[in-house]
Amino acid sequence: PSGFQPAWREDIPAGNSYRSIFTYDPKKFKHPSPAWYELFKAEFAMTDDEFSQPQSGGDEPVSVDQPCALSKEQISFFVTTSGAENVSTEAYDRVAFSHGKSIDENLSLRRASVGRLPDLVVHPRHKDEVARIVAYCNEQRIPIATFGAGSGVVGGNATPQGGIALVLKTHMNKVLAVSDLNQTAVVQPGIVGPAYEQALNDAPTRFGSAHAYTCGHFPQSFEISSVGGWIMASGSGQASTYYGDACDLLVSAEFVTPAGTLHTLDIPGTAVGPRVNEMIKGSEGAFGILVEVTLKIFRHMPENRQRFAFMYKTWDEAVAASREIVQGEFGMPAVFRISDPEETEIALKLKGLNDGLPDAYMRTRGFDPGSRCLCVGTAEGEKGYARHVRRQSLRIARRHGAITLTGYATRQWESGRYSDIHMRDDLVDYGIIIDTLETGVTWENLERVRQGVRDYAKQRPRTLCLTHASHFYPQGTNLYFIFILRPESEEEFLRFRSGAVDRMVSCGGSLSHHHGVGRIFAPWMETHLGSEQLDVLRALKRHFDPNNIMNPGGTLGLDDPRGVARDDRPDRS
Repeated sequence: PSGFQPAWREDIPAGNSYRSIFTYDPKKFKHPSPAWYELFKAEFAMTDDEFSQPQSGGDEPVSVDQPCALSKEQISFFVTTSGAENVSTEAYDRVAFSHGKSIDENLSLRRASVGRLPDLVVHPRHKDEVARIVAYCNEQRIPIATFGAGSGVVGGNATPQGGIALVLKTHMNKVLAVSDLNQTAVVQPGIVGPAYEQALNDAPTRFGSAHAYTCGHFPQSFEISSVGGWIMASGSGQASTYYGDACDLLVSAEFVTPAGTLHTLDIPGTAVGPRVNEMIKGSEGAFGILVEVTLKIFRHMPENRQRFAFMYKTWDEAVAASREIVQGEFGMPAVFRISDPEETEIALKLKGLNDGLPDAYMRTRGFDPGSRCLCVGTAEGEKGYARHVRRQSLRIARRHGAITLTGYATRQWESGRYSDIHMRDDLVDYGIIIDTLETGVTWENLERVRQGVRDYAKQRPRTLCLTHASHFYPQGTNLYFIFILRPESEEEFLRFRSGAVDRMVSCGGSLSHHHGVGRIFAPWMETHLGSEQLDVLRALKRHFDPNNIMNPGGTLGLDDPRGVARDDRPDRS
């Protein structure tokens, strides 16, 4: 090692700059460790000199020439409805509230490139206001794009038809009620993860509850994502194996659409036909706007958390043990994660555990570099239950040849679970791209998908492909691919990613497991679902949104990217 370290940036971006928009949080920083830096140099054949001068950082002030296309009368409606202080035509606001956190948006904003912007940014104060706005926009044919917290990575915030960006996080960000009897919370969609969790933890003082609660949903984006976004993009949290995915937490919803407002029932079990809740989940703003939700909550008992970690000799043994654990009928772990050999070796190297005594101990036991696999996990809930799940998981892991690493490795993972995302901009500053794909798989096709995607990625020289499974079900799991590469151009990277998606879908994985679809992955929707299923979704789109004003322009593949509603199937009447 040279001892040289790049001058990683710690300046807060100027408030009117493009960089302040594409960073995950302009006030938070986490830099690659010296071990990471040496890894990048070795993997990408880079020198210290190449890390001495960063590329474009997006520090230019936002400046666009797109006049507002709405009439004075239309603007007056929004000002009268929401208040002048909640309506903006400023260029910075129009850019900020029409972009999420995808690598595509990061790269384009660094070169001051924006597509069609919303004509107006509106911050509604309550759900009745949203209903008035949707009715007016439907009458006037004004497109609406809903903005939650802007943490999405699939291009779902774009406004290719202009119109308005409706920002929910500014005012509609509260927990309205907590019910001890039903063990539910009534929540506004714009509340961000930490505020929601804190309100539930403080339920005895805030709501007079008998218990403190937890939301149970902790995605890597927890600190910067909203409850509405979790539901509308079908998200998963890092503890979803026990608590369930975001859509599993939804009990009932109030949903504003151009066709009217829906109020689904909060009864936990009914047999009255297909459930409209299922039409709302994962609809990504294409049908309407989520304005209020009732969610399951769970008793907050962090003192009972049991941490565990294992090392397996091979990926096959890690998978076999994991399947047995989640099919064991003794309860589910909360956090549960297995890393493939490449991800495991990089994790050990970064912690300095790939040589010396720890490595020698593992090698003498047959846990060889290039094949061994790390598992980290927790068990949560009632004390006896958590201990039981941990003991049973340990018993099964040992039967599959694993050694225990105690809870130390899990604590190490926890220390970076929300902060690692902040390293992305440091890498992009020097031309290194880090991006992810995630897919749902059955146990039967897990290895076909994993190996297929890895084979594709490794055809490209100097490409890291770190893979783990982190959301488990008795019927299967997910695969989360982290690609790190230094492409010659943005176009080369986009071609690489498209090929990876092609391979993932052709091998039998789902198009997305928990990031949603947006516009980036919409072109694969018909290939993945088939025309018959997509026709059902298009029929729902036409019912809820007959004038195609809700997030038009290709979201979920439901309309043409130009915003023209697709109804090109032959008449079957």
